[in-house]
Amino acid sequence: MKTANFMARGRQHRGVLRDGMLIDAAGEAHRPDEVQFLLPVTPGKVIALALNYADHNAELGFKTPEEPVMFLKPNTSLLPHGGTVEYPRGAQFMHYEVELGIVIGRDARRVKAKDAEDYIGGYTIANDLVVRDYVSNYYRPPMRAKGWDTFGPLGPYLVSADEVPDPYNLGLRAFVNGELRQEGNTRDMILRGPELIEFMSRFMTLQAGDVILTGTPKGVSHVKPGDVMRLEIDGLGALENDVGWESEDAEPLIAQEGQRI
Repeated sequence: MKTANFMARGRQHRGVLRDGMLIDAAGEAHRPDEVQFLLPVTPGKVIALALNYADHNAELGFKTPEEPVMFLKPNTSLLPHGGTVEYPRGAQFMHYEVELGIVIGRDARRVKAKDAEDYIGGYTIANDLVVRDYVSNYYRPPMRAKGWDTFGPLGPYLVSADEVPDPYNLGLRAFVNGELRQEGNTRDMILRGPELIEFMSRFMTLQAGDVILTGTPKGVSHVKPGDVMRLEIDGLGALENDVGWESEDAEPLIAQEGQRI
């Protein structure tokens, strides 16, 4: 089942996608291209993985880490399908990253990998945007690089786990202005959802609605104001957001933490 939160005719709805239409609680049908999408879930926290695809690590010149490299994506970074991503003034290297988002279905603490699938409520598409000016190594969490407002688009749908029989054989694609820029498959993840849930839930409670971003394959490239990003994952739909300038009164970025990578 694919569900979405959206605004239509001045009211907020939660609908189920059936035959290309969003059906709300009253049974009324809405065309997806005529509604304003909201976030598919409201997570308590978003935990993101860096360097979880070997080809992306090679692309950036990093070695594969010995254990998961994690950071928190602030909830203020979240943006629904159709929203505008703000390009920070002064940034030189802003990249998209198409990622599979795992949505926790019920609270998980000290869960073993063999049982972890029972704690997954569904999946969504994520764009883990980054100002790569501020990424120099993985020993410092990239909060300043990836924590900007609007740098975490999610959606458009929450797809229930039963509708994704093999989440580790899904094609991922990123288009910029209609041009295919990035392509990979979730089978190439270094650590998969069950392993990540075991690792994370050993020291913190994963709560229903929390989202785990599972990393991105190779193929990142620059985007700039005026660009439109369309991210696709097999069976999950397409997440689309444009890029616009940050407000004119914003102080431009000056310092860079490290060399361009």
